[in-house]
Amino acid sequence: MSASDSSTEPGAPETGVVEAEPAVAAELFGDRIDVARQFTAALAREGEERGLIGPLELPRLWTRHILNSAIAAPLFHGTVADIGSGAGLPGLVLAIARPDVTWTLVEPMERRITWLNEQVAALGLDNVTVLRSRAEDVKAGDGFDVVTARAVSALRTLLPLTAPLVRDGGELALLKGANAANEIEAAQKQIKKYRLSEVRVEVLGEGALPETTRVVRARVR
Repeated sequence: MSASDSSTEPGAPETGVVEAEPAVAAELFGDRIDVARQFTAALAREGEERGLIGPLELPRLWTRHILNSAIAAPLFHGTVADIGSGAGLPGLVLAIARPDVTWTLVEPMERRITWLNEQVAALGLDNVTVLRSRAEDVKAGDGFDVVTARAVSALRTLLPLTAPLVRDGGELALLKGANAANEIEAAQKQIKKYRLSEVRVEVLGEGALPETTRVVRARVR
């Protein structure tokens, strides 16, 4: 995740001030809210210094990053790979919210791997494996039930990295931005090559979150 432009609009939250926890957070995480708070506090405290998030992310840390990831938790089951996990968005957030799911966080950069391993240990996440690897080098065996990624690359570039890791009949659930539908149109060649079906954009969090989450979902055959 890269830092955004340093300019701010009038009335925008002050850079460096951590966003207060929205009330909906406790609803999304349920009895896992204390673990989510611990992770969010660690990311707010160390994320900028360690190059995981930019200073402009702190005033919207809960809204744009933690809850944006957590709202997708019901989509996952079985074994899941998060490609390019970075600061743990969405992988660590989802692993907190769904302790019944087995997660593999795939990340090539050593400093991010160090962070992810520290957080897995500190949070007691026994449902998480951290794997230092590029996506194209992952040995997936029979494949994962679901593969996810957030803010990694355009869909036409992301599909060749993620679709091969999904078991036959499994799913992709890729967290994307407002341009998700256009990305699907631009990725028709890759959609056909990797035999994806039921390709659609699902919008999550309407009426519950200040910013909705768009997920590109597809079946892999």
